[in-house]
Amino acid sequence: MRIISVTSRLLGCTAAFALSSAFASAACAQSTTAPTTASAAPDKNAPDGDIVVTATRRDTSLQKTPLAITVLTGQTLTNAGVTNIADYAKFVPSLRIQDNGPGQRRVSLRGVQTSGEATVGVYYDDTPVTGSVGVSSDAAGRTADFTLFDVNRIEVLRGPQGTLYGASSMGGAIRVLLNKPTQDYEGKIESQVAGTNGGGLNYFVQGMVNVPLVKDLLAVRAVLYRRDSDGYIDNTYLKRQNVNDYTATGGRLMARLTPSSNLTIDGMAMIENTDAFSSNWNPAVGTYKSATKVMLPYTDRSQLYNLTGKLDLGPATVTSITSYQHRRSAYAADDSYYIASYRTAAKCAGYVNASTGAACSSDQLTNYYGYIDSLSPAAIYYPGSTKDFTQEVRISSDGTHLFDWTIGGFYQNRKNNVTSEDARADATTGDIITPNQIFYRREIFDKLEQYAGFGEGTFHPTRTIGLTAGIRYFSYNKTVSGFTDIAWTLIGAPARPLSTVNSSENGTLLKFNASWQANPDILFYATASQGYRPGGANQVIGLSADLTPYKSDSLWNYEIGTKLGLLDRKLTLNLAAYQIDWSNIQVSGRTTNGAFSFLSNAGAARIRGVEAEAFVRPTRGLQFTFSGNYIDPRLTQDQVNASVVAAGRAGDRIPYIPNWTGAAGAEYTAPISPTLDFFARADFNYVGSSYSEFRPTNVYRVKIGAYSLTNLRVGIDLKHNDAGVYLFVNNLFDAVAINRASQSSTANSYSATSAAPRTIGINVRKSF
Repeated sequence: MRIISVTSRLLGCTAAFALSSAFASAACAQSTTAPTTASAAPDKNAPDGDIVVTATRRDTSLQKTPLAITVLTGQTLTNAGVTNIADYAKFVPSLRIQDNGPGQRRVSLRGVQTSGEATVGVYYDDTPVTGSVGVSSDAAGRTADFTLFDVNRIEVLRGPQGTLYGASSMGGAIRVLLNKPTQDYEGKIESQVAGTNGGGLNYFVQGMVNVPLVKDLLAVRAVLYRRDSDGYIDNTYLKRQNVNDYTATGGRLMARLTPSSNLTIDGMAMIENTDAFSSNWNPAVGTYKSATKVMLPYTDRSQLYNLTGKLDLGPATVTSITSYQHRRSAYAADDSYYIASYRTAAKCAGYVNASTGAACSSDQLTNYYGYIDSLSPAAIYYPGSTKDFTQEVRISSDGTHLFDWTIGGFYQNRKNNVTSEDARADATTGDIITPNQIFYRREIFDKLEQYAGFGEGTFHPTRTIGLTAGIRYFSYNKTVSGFTDIAWTLIGAPARPLSTVNSSENGTLLKFNASWQANPDILFYATASQGYRPGGANQVIGLSADLTPYKSDSLWNYEIGTKLGLLDRKLTLNLAAYQIDWSNIQVSGRTTNGAFSFLSNAGAARIRGVEAEAFVRPTRGLQFTFSGNYIDPRLTQDQVNASVVAAGRAGDRIPYIPNWTGAAGAEYTAPISPTLDFFARADFNYVGSSYSEFRPTNVYRVKIGAYSLTNLRVGIDLKHNDAGVYLFVNNLFDAVAINRASQSSTANSYSATSAAPRTIGINVRKSF
């Protein structure tokens, strides 16, 4: 199988390089496209030359929308080489990614981060995507992620969006808006080949074609792609190199039906298949070195389907969004070192002589050690699936009137199932033995059903003042079932029959906003808004009844901001300051033997921060972008309730959130002939230090050091044939940029994930 995989990669790289060479030849003989567009550069189709956004569920001008929004256009994503959420996060103030590898990313905005349901809503068009819940009810840690290609723009809404976007948008929302089918024949293809320092080759090939099938009635748009990376992490224990290889293959098919001038029906099917291995490494062993005794595979089969209808009634538009997500994934963790921690005389006495606690005899100790050794190496393997159906219907007023409004309803039915099983691995290769040799197995079924009704209206007493109020009523029910059919008494997990627990809740969310458009280039606003995420029920072996349910947590966000167009709009400056009061926080605890994690509610936090974005266009062809934020996220109450004592105490800083982050970019385009343009782009990203645990006195607290990343890209654009050839360097100075690290009492538990080392490559694209 390994030989086939390597051969596949070589063929793929050969194909990508052939495409690159062909396009490079074309580039020398032909000409190119339009100049690049910055993330907040004007859109000629927007009012007043501004970008049009739909964050408020109506078309509005970006610089006249009284919200903290960062918009990245499709051209910016292409020019910066963005392919996933981890790539574009560096452009957005307060957006933080804990990257555990494909499909295992934790997303947060404004420091609102903890275990449990997601704190940031992620949407593809108007379809919400959800992470898999897992055995610890931590959907936030496995946010679904699709490859970004042929994207119109990304809108990142900072701050809670509870009234319009509902649950799990308490920190904000991310909307990936895809290009839709048009009545024009068009297409594009892009390929890339690169090499990573200390690793292997990487490549991708991707393409799009748009075809009008019936004039003014039906058009389709298809996207296909394949991405492959050979990895850069070496396993010193198994003596295997580049173990974190990665392959993603997928695409989407979109159709647009326009039966009349006021009715549009869009259908989409999006599929992505990922096969990868863990990107975790052990800093104590060496940079980009792993000491796991087991290879840790990750597979993901994600499907997303959507049907959206829009009916323009003149004064209002009715929108219906029907979506279905099906995701089958499996990931693994090395359990060998945890099992080895039971190889002590004390553990023998507690296990073999549990009734008396007497010390083990020599023969008992020999037999006990033999039993422990027979279990290792082993992996905890978590196969599971997520099925999520959502339906939203809303009606919104069109244009700007004395009173603008949106009302709607939302329904969700999400079903998760996950298996937690310990399986033996081959001691020489580290591969999990197939068929699986299982010595422990637990099954969990998690169902979330929720309903919501929402409304938001803006009153304009004058042309320059807007007063907004919004409300959302929500009601949810969560049912969790589980059983253990293969017992493992060593860790206190006996066989248990099917049992079921329920949790339900309802409530309201509010929003208030006031804005003043002082003149066409100056906007001031103030906001008070709520956000929440659902609670639920734990299904943990041996957990007491008082720890089974946990409630939703919620917050209030108080914010002031301004949007400024200065120096004849050559400078755009957006500023925001906020305070978030977060109560009844969902926290993660563990059973006394460390084997199982669960959720409870304890403590409160106050998060204060400021954000800034600046876009400078001094001359034609040259633009600069700057963004940055300061966050002070601290607990205001101890994380203690009647049932759990969690780690945090009042005054502690929330883990994994740096106080300072910032980014700067420069893009330059200049003609070098009537048919050729020179293109250059540089991006710099700084992330301050953070910590892995709340308590400064925690012996397992890891400081995650500050780092800077610099990316460069230079090339040639062909003006008349929409093509280009580019050389790029990512992580120019080969920084060791760790974004997550943790450790425990288990040997070799100090692990980290990071950005890739210096990567150099060639990128070619062509549109037609």
